[in-house]
Amino acid sequence: MRLASRGVVSVLAAAVVALGGPGTAAAAPEETAGPLSTVGYDVSHPQCGTELPPPGAFAVVGVNGGLATRTNPCLSEQLGWAARSTGTVPGQPRVQLYLNTANPGELRGQVTTWPSSGSTPYGRCDGANSMACSWQYGWERARTSVESFFRPAARAARLDSQPARYTWWLDVETMNTWQGGSADARARNRATLEGMTEYLDEQDGRVGVYSTGYQWGRIVGDVPAESPLVGLPSWLAGATDLGGAVAACRTAALVPAGRVELAQYVPDDLDLDLACR
Repeated sequence: MRLASRGVVSVLAAAVVALGGPGTAAAAPEETAGPLSTVGYDVSHPQCGTELPPPGAFAVVGVNGGLATRTNPCLSEQLGWAARSTGTVPGQPRVQLYLNTANPGELRGQVTTWPSSGSTPYGRCDGANSMACSWQYGWERARTSVESFFRPAARAARLDSQPARYTWWLDVETMNTWQGGSADARARNRATLEGMTEYLDEQDGRVGVYSTGYQWGRIVGDVPAESPLVGLPSWLAGATDLGGAVAACRTAALVPAGRVELAQYVPDDLDLDLACR
């Protein structure tokens, strides 16, 4: 999974978990795709109609079709494929999910999904470009992704449709629609992610955030201590080789009190993700 191009199959070289830490990752042989016991894959709508690799240790499946308002048209098939993963990597569930995220509040007159009502931690949403409506937008996008997209697909694949069974990564990228240009805009973007997190928390799902430090800074900025994003695990992108991924494992998480759980690196056309612990 490459930032700004999640259509590429990704591999998790998670041998570092078994070896005891990121410092020993260079010895791991799982730097190429294949039916190895310690690798996982990331797939989504761009892989619809293509032959997927043999299942690995786990798989992360994109629920959305590139936008937070769209479904992955082959979600059920990909969930069924992911469920055949071995689950041999400690701390990495066999099936994980990711959700596209966005905040089109500055373009709300051009979208039909911007909320006009709702009670939020930031007060009542009245349809304005506000913290309250940004939070409500995120909550509704997460609910739609789970109830309308994920649950039916999971049932069709004969999998558990309870969000509590899965890890949910919030994919935060500049390629999607965000508010910008001010600290207030970044705060509204943060509120959207908080709304998504709140909905998933209500469903007892485990939530994490995926981005680069640079893109997170542009979109979200600083996260205050009272935010529910504090403490979430981070999946960092941006490294181009294994050494860079090992270094990323030792950098600061995207949010306060969080930890870097995965670090992505892209040596060639294949995206790999290193398990930091």
